[in-house]
Amino acid sequence: MAGRKDFLSQLAPENYVAGLGRGATGFTTRSDLGPAREGPSEDQIKEALAKRAAQLGAAPPTAYGATEKKEEDDDDDRFQDPENETGLFANGQFDRDDDEADRIYQDIDERMEKRRKSRRLVSLSSCYCISSSPTYYTQGLSLSPLFEQITDLKPYAISREAREAQERADYEANNPKIQQQFADLKRSLASVSEEDWANLPEAGDLTRKNKRTKTEARNRFYAVPDSVIAGARDSTQMDTSVVDDGSTTNGAGGDTMDGTMTNFADIGAARDKVLQVRLDQAAQSGGADSTSGTTTNIDPKGYLTSLSKSELKAGEVEVGDINRVRALLESVIKTNSRHAPGYLALSRLEELAGKIVAARNVIAKGCEICGSQSEDVWLEAIRLSTGGDNHNSKVIAANALKAQPQSTRLWIQAMELENTIPGKKRVMRKAADFLSKSVVIWKEMIKLEESEQDAKLLLAKATEEIPLSVELWLAYARLVAQTETTDNAQKVLNKARLANPSSHLVWIAASRLAEETGKGNPEQIIRRAIQSLARENAMMKREEWVQEAEKCETEGAIKTAACLIRETLGYGLDDDDDDRKNIWMEDAQGSISRGRYETARAIYAYALRVYFTSRKLWRAAVDLEKTHGTPEALFQLMEKSVEAVPNDEGLWMMYAREKWRTNELDEARKILGRAFNQNPESESIYLSAFQLEADNHQISAARELLRTARQEASTDRVWYKSVAFERQQGDNDAALDLCQQALNTFPSCWKLHALKGQIYASKGQIPQAREAYNVGTRACPTAVPLFILLSRLEEASGVVVKARSVLERGLMSSPKSAELRLEAIRVERRAGNIPQAKALMAKALQALPTSGLLWSESIWHLEPRTQRKPRSLEAIKKCDNDPTLFVTVARVFWNERKLDKAANWFEKAIVLDADLGDTWAWYVNFLTQHGTEEKRREVVDKCVANEPRHGEVWQRVRKEPANKSLGTEEVLRRVVMLLDEEEKGRGA
Repeated sequence: MAGRKDFLSQLAPENYVAGLGRGATGFTTRSDLGPAREGPSEDQIKEALAKRAAQLGAAPPTAYGATEKKEEDDDDDRFQDPENETGLFANGQFDRDDDEADRIYQDIDERMEKRRKSRRLVSLSSCYCISSSPTYYTQGLSLSPLFEQITDLKPYAISREAREAQERADYEANNPKIQQQFADLKRSLASVSEEDWANLPEAGDLTRKNKRTKTEARNRFYAVPDSVIAGARDSTQMDTSVVDDGSTTNGAGGDTMDGTMTNFADIGAARDKVLQVRLDQAAQSGGADSTSGTTTNIDPKGYLTSLSKSELKAGEVEVGDINRVRALLESVIKTNSRHAPGYLALSRLEELAGKIVAARNVIAKGCEICGSQSEDVWLEAIRLSTGGDNHNSKVIAANALKAQPQSTRLWIQAMELENTIPGKKRVMRKAADFLSKSVVIWKEMIKLEESEQDAKLLLAKATEEIPLSVELWLAYARLVAQTETTDNAQKVLNKARLANPSSHLVWIAASRLAEETGKGNPEQIIRRAIQSLARENAMMKREEWVQEAEKCETEGAIKTAACLIRETLGYGLDDDDDDRKNIWMEDAQGSISRGRYETARAIYAYALRVYFTSRKLWRAAVDLEKTHGTPEALFQLMEKSVEAVPNDEGLWMMYAREKWRTNELDEARKILGRAFNQNPESESIYLSAFQLEADNHQISAARELLRTARQEASTDRVWYKSVAFERQQGDNDAALDLCQQALNTFPSCWKLHALKGQIYASKGQIPQAREAYNVGTRACPTAVPLFILLSRLEEASGVVVKARSVLERGLMSSPKSAELRLEAIRVERRAGNIPQAKALMAKALQALPTSGLLWSESIWHLEPRTQRKPRSLEAIKKCDNDPTLFVTVARVFWNERKLDKAANWFEKAIVLDADLGDTWAWYVNFLTQHGTEEKRREVVDKCVANEPRHGEVWQRVRKEPANKSLGTEEVLRRVVMLLDEEEKGRGA
């Protein structure tokens, strides 16, 4: 044993593969030069085992795939091991020990099987007295002699199955089924005749058990709930009420009165609405009144509020609900007998239930217990007792004032119980003895006085008693100013200022008094006010001063408002703050939106004093005067603006245009002359002067101005205007000559190429027009209008294929152009190829999902009428700020006769973009058919004031040479007519 090696040092068994038993097939380590060898497969193992068994002269082992010997009487299913995991060690390594063990187990299994069979056959042979030779037993358990004899007994053997079948037959014979017992009777029914069948009696309820059960069910009674009784009562009433959603229901239940129809959708909607109300109430109640655990917190104020808002009659409230709430509130006042809100809630509940006497008793008990602590219980008692001569109410009010003489509300309530003015005055004077510092009491006393002198005396006494009340001082000063001199009113305000040095209202009142009477300088008063408030550290925020200025403007104190803005607008802002200008402009815009234009003017005036050369501020101020001011104020402001910013061409042109609108042509020319002096090479001023002369039919002067502009300020815009002017005058040859000269200088100006092609097209020279457009598309590959013009030229010539090709070329240069894709879709639609148009629209919307042009075309021309509204909703989700889409949605509602919604969407589109002329035209067309003349006139005036310049149809009409002299209103009228004709032509 000493020379035996340890386990790890021993040699591995034959055919040993590491990890093969647990399913490993080889692995690679860092020390290996290559991958580890793969283990043998299952088929290889079986083949090796069979070969090994053949060499040893034995049968293949059954544990590794060898089929075991089958016999006729094999009954393996009975003796199969349920826990046998077949194939668990199928991949294990087989050795000599395993082979020897398999042979031993196989011999044992075979011998045990033979023994069981021999015992079964021996017992059968003994039953039938079959003789047999003796059995020889050896040490090796050899049973071969016995088996040789037993195999000869096979013809006489009786199987176990036969014995079991015999036993089953005997049991059935001794215990027959009911069907077998009546088998003979069933067979005898074949001899029954039809007459005998007809004479058979009917099966009846001889024991009358079913009748007794039905009678007992009919005599059973149930308790009817209150809701059934209330429903039966209301079923005979025919009163009508309007429910929350605006529909009308009758008291009998409407369509569901007979109970045969139940609208579960309405029930679900009502449940959701109730749930939403409860959630809102829970969100508003906050955390203080929430419930936690088993403790219930009651909000008596909220309950009282809900009771006061309830207008249900006593019979319309569930009796069970009232009883439950009554029990709850009674427990509240029993738990805390001095809880005043509990008595209030319980009295309101009894009043709601129609028990006025019980409500008065409850509130009387509350007054007795907690009347010295709560004035609400006294007020509730007075309210419940009010009626007739109010005698009981006055008694209760007297007791309440004895208990709480310092309650202002009780004194006011007692005063209201009096029916005469002297009585009311008497109560108020008594109240003043107890509450001499109450502003409310003094105000009520002053209201009751009919004489101004008496009211003035009361105000003088009130200001002595309550010198800190600014409201009383201001009322006293106003009354003195009305009845006495302004100097006396000023003295009153001085006393108020001394008593309240930190109040800005006294200073504002003094400034307004000076403004109204003309005695004094409001600006000086406001300046002193700011200094005094700054010393007292009582300065308000800038936003609050703006609000005070707007309040003064509302009440007519314009100068005071302007002085407040002038002295306080820069408060709190540093001089080097770059955002001051934007802040002040936002303040001005806010005042304009609230209709306080004088305050906005004051803000702009102050801002322009700080930023005198700001073009943005000057233009904003000019827009304010132009919209909400007078012509005189506008001209004064514009004169100041051009003097402050002489290099701003826009201000000069606005100034000249306003003079031109008022028919002051000479003044307009003078203004443009001054503008030339300040901006000698300005393209915009030259063109403005040209437009002025052209609109006034001064053709020679206009042509001369253009010639000078081409020399002094030679730009592509000047040349384009020159060509367009000659074309409008009907001189196409001169226009072409100028156009060619301009293209030599500005070959990349797509407008010149377009104008050249249009001139050739108007002369009927289609090849020259096509060539002009082609040259333009090559020189300006991103000019979308050129491709559209060329495509329409080819389409008008009947060559739709070339029109498609032109648009495809344009899309290659401008793939994100909605106009090109829209034109391609319209080409297919005009050609009658609707499926191709829809396919192109799908691709276009996929590439440009936020294009209002594409969505509008799809909704109005490629969708059936029933799908327009859902498609509009989908489009609004994609692009919610496109005016063209808004106009289309308005037209959809117009088509469905929903006129209010249509008008709303038209107005939304105008607000989004007032420069879109087509929107104005559609809205005017709508108002012409469904609006009033006043509304239509208002919209037309707004359109003229905004002067729109864009729009597909608008530009088409505006740029026609024949319409050169038309004004905005005339162009609008023609666009409306054209849209109406196109709409009728489509029949949509």
